[in-house]
Amino acid sequence: MTPITLTALIFGSMLVLMAIRVPIAVSMFSAGTIGYIAQTGWLPFANFLNTQAFARFASYDLSVIPLFILMGHFATKGGISKSLFEFAAAVMGRFKGGLSMASLLACAAFGAISGSSVATAATITSVALPEMRRHGYSGRLATGTLAAGGTLGIQLPPSIVLVIYAILTEQNISKLFAAAVLPGIIAMVGYMVAVAIYVRLAPGHAPAVAEAPPPMTWHAIAGVLPILLIFLLVFGGIYGGFFTPTEGAAVGAATTFLTALLKREMTMEKLRECFYGTAVSAAMIFLIFLGADLMNSALALTQVPNQLAAVVGGWGISPVLVVVAILLFYVLLGAVMDELSMLLLTIPIFFPIIIGLDFGMPKESVAIWFGIMVLMTVGFGLIAPPVGLNVYIVNGLSKDVSMGETYRGVMPFLVSDVLRTMLFLFFPIIPLWLVGFIK
Repeated sequence: MTPITLTALIFGSMLVLMAIRVPIAVSMFSAGTIGYIAQTGWLPFANFLNTQAFARFASYDLSVIPLFILMGHFATKGGISKSLFEFAAAVMGRFKGGLSMASLLACAAFGAISGSSVATAATITSVALPEMRRHGYSGRLATGTLAAGGTLGIQLPPSIVLVIYAILTEQNISKLFAAAVLPGIIAMVGYMVAVAIYVRLAPGHAPAVAEAPPPMTWHAIAGVLPILLIFLLVFGGIYGGFFTPTEGAAVGAATTFLTALLKREMTMEKLRECFYGTAVSAAMIFLIFLGADLMNSALALTQVPNQLAAVVGGWGISPVLVVVAILLFYVLLGAVMDELSMLLLTIPIFFPIIIGLDFGMPKESVAIWFGIMVLMTVGFGLIAPPVGLNVYIVNGLSKDVSMGETYRGVMPFLVSDVLRTMLFLFFPIIPLWLVGFIK
């Protein structure tokens, strides 16, 4: 069997298993097992499995994942989202489409302490959607805004997607977080601009004038101060050199828990839900890690990824076009696979190709910039049809809005995503600017 045929067999097996709804981790593990045994036999495979599982899960760097997930659960259960939306509504409520913009601002702020797109979309929707509907916003605009706003949960640090990318590519997590700050802010502003344009081109989806906009009170200001302090403590500590990203995640989880206690929102039942949800999410991610490790090891044995990198490097085409092709592939893959699975499966294949090309930048800068480009595309996949995980989550929480209306609502934000991705594609200095200040 030729290497190309074997590679096709491995990928084909995985896709067939996924098509019959086998969990993604199991699909990857099974496909990798077939490929590895076909090339080495049973005993080398058993030996690899015996050592690889321990080597992967004993990594200290992986502890940052459950800690940031736990931080997000504490933020979700601790009543933080309500305070964020009240403050954002007081700031933006007097503008046309202001509550929609306030939802985006709240999503960005909540994402900056949760790192999860799903948690951001679900949590802010539960608070913001009833208010938007009560003030006369259409179901299309309200749900579209919240689905798109949820993607800000991974586009701003501490993004779980960036943490996994850093682990896979052996890059500095602090530098990747720094690189994500400006793109995340630009994403939020771009979404707000999309709302401002949409409510003027499509009258009737938002009230013409805000009726009795929420006032800015000391209570609203006091509600966001703990959130601001958490962000400054975690990321100020990381970038100030006081602790590592893993230690910062632990500090963030502890301070978010204390904030929830002080707000009197955390009960014993909610505390159990936080730890249980963290365990489930971390276990799912780690199992996908193991399945992806096995599958990527089987592919590495075929030498096809290395040959592919050499072939692409020898084509002589523009490196930017190679990146465009990879990003388009991610858009297609996002229709059938979640973002974590995509990264774990494809980064070990695509990353050597990208690093082998000449972009006129240091290799570390290329690695960080490519990570941000992948992050932008992953966010696109969370709201693009036909899957759009965030769309399903937000639509499931809004019983009176059809799925078609929600997908129509995300279209202006998809346009913003495309324009923003093109901006960073041709001007990598934007995401890399803050990285220059990190030693």
